[in-house]
Amino acid sequence: MLKKEKIQAILNKQFHQLAEIPLQDAICQEGMIKHFKRGDVTQEIGSYVKFVPLISKGTLKVLREDDHGNEIFLYYLHAGDSCSMAFSCCMMHKKSEVRTKVVEDVELIGIPIRFVDEWMMKFHSWKNFVMKSYDSRMMELIQTIDEIAFLKMDERLLNYLNRKSKAIGDTTIFSTHQEIAQDLNASREAISRLLKKLEKQEILTIGRNKITLLVPTNGFSGQN
Repeated sequence: MLKKEKIQAILNKQFHQLAEIPLQDAICQEGMIKHFKRGDVTQEIGSYVKFVPLISKGTLKVLREDDHGNEIFLYYLHAGDSCSMAFSCCMMHKKSEVRTKVVEDVELIGIPIRFVDEWMMKFHSWKNFVMKSYDSRMMELIQTIDEIAFLKMDERLLNYLNRKSKAIGDTTIFSTHQEIAQDLNASREAISRLLKKLEKQEILTIGRNKITLLVPTNGFSGQN
């Protein structure tokens, strides 16, 4: 399949909001199809953003890092999403303050940064898409802040697992205890202990580098 046909098919399937024909033509002309494997870092902290992603397949997680190199999970991006942090960096010409890492193999359309601001003024549907992306990511950030501020670690852990399950569309999550601990800025020992507690409560089962959720839940609200 030719690049233009491939991008057009992705837009029709995953990005119904970008319905203006001139905008779709521009994306087909300027966009680049990119592929990344699990564990790849698509954007590093302190580096300039080279493209804005329109994700067609797979899952990314967005992370922050403190001065000591400790990571904390912010939110997931999956098919149909883009990264509001990338939009912000492009329009303000600043370096990224987050790291984006592949959870499941990713396919995306990369939009070169020089078109991001130009299309905001030129295409109404692009402007709406950017604004909705900001709104969605802001609500997810508020959820993460609420969890850190108001929830106990076992509640945060269960919310994290449910959010990841929803992001990948599967109740089986392939991840090590160390990876989960890094995302939640906790010790591996604490995460292992809490997972065993949840297993005893028959909420999940633990396998080799995988966790399977048994009890569907909407998680905790972060309010007491």
